Amino acid sequence: MTTHSATLAIDEAVQARRAAGHDVLHLGFGEAGLPVPPGLAEVLADAHSSNGYGPVAGSPRARTAAAGWFARRGLPTEPDQVLFAPGSKPLLFALLAAIGGDVVLPRPAWVSYAAQAALLGRRVVSVPVPAEAGGIPDPERLAAELGRAAAAGARPGVLVLTVPDNPTGTIAPAEQVAAVCRIAERHGLAVVSDEIYAELSHGGAVPSPARYLPERTVVTTGLSKSLALGGWRIGFARLPAGGWGRRLRQELTGVASEIWSSLAAPMQAVAAHALDEPPEITAHVAASRRLHGRVAREAHGLLQLAGADCRRPQAGFYLYPDFAPVRGALSARGITTGSGLAAALLDRHGVATLPGSAFGEPDTALTLRIATSLLYGTTARQRHAALAAEEPETLPWIAPALTRLGDALDALV
Repeated sequence: MTTHSATLAIDEAVQARRAAGHDVLHLGFGEAGLPVPPGLAEVLADAHSSNGYGPVAGSPRARTAAAGWFARRGLPTEPDQVLFAPGSKPLLFALLAAIGGDVVLPRPAWVSYAAQAALLGRRVVSVPVPAEAGGIPDPERLAAELGRAAAAGARPGVLVLTVPDNPTGTIAPAEQVAAVCRIAERHGLAVVSDEIYAELSHGGAVPSPARYLPERTVVTTGLSKSLALGGWRIGFARLPAGGWGRRLRQELTGVASEIWSSLAAPMQAVAAHALDEPPEITAHVAASRRLHGRVAREAHGLLQLAGADCRRPQAGFYLYPDFAPVRGALSARGITTGSGLAAALLDRHGVATLPGSAFGEPDTALTLRIATSLLYGTTARQRHAALAAEEPETLPWIAPALTRLGDALDALV
């Protein structure tokens, strides 16, 4: 039975509670929470008469812009290596369908990877992440888990990595990414590298697996996080050069043609403009990056004060605290699982989060995923002010939200 995506379900549940008059602090949904960047509304309006389907992979203009965008990030790319989609989520599903084989995932991992594998009838091979960062499996355990999976009848075909990571908000070290890619190559795996948060690194380099396994790595990304255009549904992928990449492009284009036909033409015009990176777009991304980092670090400090073990955020707007160090105090309040912890925060304190079990962890783990990106304001004016503020965490609508989080944590532990 297919269940509702946990991230979308928590957002709808929060909206329902708010509609019923409840005050909810929404830390459960990974929407970027910022206004449309300057210039894009005008591009969209100008493209309103583009109502034809167009090529499945995207227009030559959009694919050329994307190729240049990748090249400026150290990944030389030809336009025919690019394929656009209505969001990165259907693109990821199409890739799993086109590549074939069972799916190897880090644990924890974004909620939709395992769900999409299940929809395709594929097994999931889950490997814990190392202590340093999420998004990649522990290299020391990956080979052993692949061997065990094969012995149990699985046929691993694709390894999904997230660099930077959702749910942990971290960036895997380059040496670990390289080690995992070497293992993937030995086992004949394709790599799908979900890099949709790469533009929102708080300062560190983002080591794309495409640098270490170029012939077998597909990079997926989109504009929903860096440009806060989640509702506009613009995703795109970079396929590898060479024979395998060309065969995959043909297969992927076939899958795409049967599912979404093509990305909406007006959105392709938006993508082409944004990926050319005019100064106002790069400035907007830089301001977003800074805002996300400051607020996430402030929340990280509150989690540490509450006794949680939590990796320092390095990209995007996520935190993944583990409350195992205060298990005794939580147990005394009747909280023994991650889902119980999330429920207690929501029901007792009006703070919405997601338990680690939504990301593949056992429910016995006292882990949560927290997203700080909906704290920036409820109006365009507040969100613009948050983008421009030197110390956004002190703004009169952000500071009380952070205080409320700290108070809720203190009350539980």
